[in-house]
Amino acid sequence: MASRRIAQSSVNWAALAERVPPNQKANLAAFKTKSDKYLRSVVANPETPPKIDWSFYKKNVPVAGMVDKFQKAYEGLQIPYPADNVTKLVEAQEKEVQQEIAKFVKESEVRISDYQTQIATLKALLPFDQMTMEDFKDSFPEQALDPINRPSFWPHTPEEQEPGAPNAEPHH
Repeated sequence: MASRRIAQSSVNWAALAERVPPNQKANLAAFKTKSDKYLRSVVANPETPPKIDWSFYKKNVPVAGMVDKFQKAYEGLQIPYPADNVTKLVEAQEKEVQQEIAKFVKESEVRISDYQTQIATLKALLPFDQMTMEDFKDSFPEQALDPINRPSFWPHTPEEQEPGAPNAEPHH
């Protein structure tokens, strides 16, 4: 009986351990130990309180009404189970995370397709060891040196260029 009431909230420790980062494994082990200890103490007790033979006590206890009072108090005892106020919050948070994951997957698919396009473009180029400067300028016009339209001075960094030149960095 006890295992039936606990089975609903059992934890898949193996699946949880796969998701825990290596630096948190010790904390997970400590948590699992506490959880197992709690589970053992719950399972050790019966699901329902033991039945009491009230007629036996009514015959053997000389004080009138005392057994009836105890029986009424014992049968009226209700141990409250804590209300679950957290599950809805966790489910809402899970939905948010699932939406973020779906968004990330969609964005990743777009990035993957862009990267695959870039890879295909690079594979279609001549190998760099066979490429001439003209081929490089045709393939990468924004990166190639263009002494007529974009003259620059050695070492061709923006800091070394003349003020007002097309490749120059503004001086402050």
